[in-house]
Amino acid sequence: MTDPAIFTESPELDDAIVDTQRWANEDWLHSQFAWLRANAPIRKMQPNGYVPFWSVTKYNDILAVEGNKELFINEPRPILGPAYFEELMRHLTGRKHLVHSLVVMDAPEHMKYRVLTQQWFMRGNLRRLEATIESLATQYVDQMLEHGTHCDFVKDVAIWFPLRVIMSILGVPEEDEPLILKLTQEIFGSSDPDTQRSFDMTGLKDVVDDFDRYFERMTESRRQNPTDDVASVIANAQIDGQPLPADRTNAYYTIIATAGHDTTSSSIAGGLLALLQNPDQMARLRKHLDPLMPTTVNEIIRWVTPVRQFMRTATADCEVAGQAIEEGDSFALWYPSANRDEDIFTDPNAFRVDRDEAKHLAFGHGVHVCLGQHLARMEISAFFKELLKRVQNIELAGEPKFMEAAFVGGLKSLPISYTAA
Repeated sequence: MTDPAIFTESPELDDAIVDTQRWANEDWLHSQFAWLRANAPIRKMQPNGYVPFWSVTKYNDILAVEGNKELFINEPRPILGPAYFEELMRHLTGRKHLVHSLVVMDAPEHMKYRVLTQQWFMRGNLRRLEATIESLATQYVDQMLEHGTHCDFVKDVAIWFPLRVIMSILGVPEEDEPLILKLTQEIFGSSDPDTQRSFDMTGLKDVVDDFDRYFERMTESRRQNPTDDVASVIANAQIDGQPLPADRTNAYYTIIATAGHDTTSSSIAGGLLALLQNPDQMARLRKHLDPLMPTTVNEIIRWVTPVRQFMRTATADCEVAGQAIEEGDSFALWYPSANRDEDIFTDPNAFRVDRDEAKHLAFGHGVHVCLGQHLARMEISAFFKELLKRVQNIELAGEPKFMEAAFVGGLKSLPISYTAA
């Protein structure tokens, strides 16, 4: 893709952009975002079954919205979803949000909760985990080679390595990882027929209930016998002199246990696909592995952008990119679009392992920037260094398939063939 002006608007784009099946077609997705950036960067969307919202597709406009936490807040719509969903959750749970995590919090609550674990995910603290992460990368490349010369890279490798990393930090035993993986896929893949628990949206509540039951037991255990893990920090934390309420405690565990591995898995799988589709970049990275790894990691994350959108709502009348906005209007911030913005990135639809320019927005911006961004970079770097040193002749061995998900997603299948180096 080169000139966004050559693309045409998809028929009934308002409905199409929220159709989760469309999100499994990356070519369609990026062509529509290119059209929106060129023709309607701030556009009022009114899909059937949704409260109207403003679609924001340009990098600098998303930056401006996320950078003003007083004017643009998470409440009441932190994530884009059907209008009936909020009422359904209130009816089923008695609360406004299915999971009251950092994702839905605004000031002052947000920072009070964020600082509880922030130190764990700072660069300095993560350095002590570097050897462990490198050892785990070796372990999962070993497992890949044990499959022989073929595997589904997503299902057999990419999902397991980041899962083990974040579970070890959180304090979840290895034997419970399949359960956490299943629940994560059911909550993030609730719209994909391959991962959803039920075609009934009430099934999503059942998934959260399973998370709650698991983490309630963890809270009780860590309060009785604290250990050196993030679960102990959360279980024994206090805010304003009081222990965390049960729903906040469970939600804190859940966001770390899910987002802490799923997005990194998507980046690793999507990064390998990008390298396979761009063999010149694969060859260049293999030749200059260590010096090019930092820019390669950032390019992989920009390219994949596993978190597709968050929402913000205006607290007062204002303007965004010259468009008059009324108090109470909500915005969908489309991160995959921002990360292909032609005004920000040179040849944005080219995957380049040496790209060293504007900072991508895959981790968000401002006070809600991803808590685990440094850990994710460390994991991706460790894994690809190990993979490319020990595995060669990697090729596609089937059709890649993407999740049908408009919130968090990526590849769900990547068949490959390979040989040991």
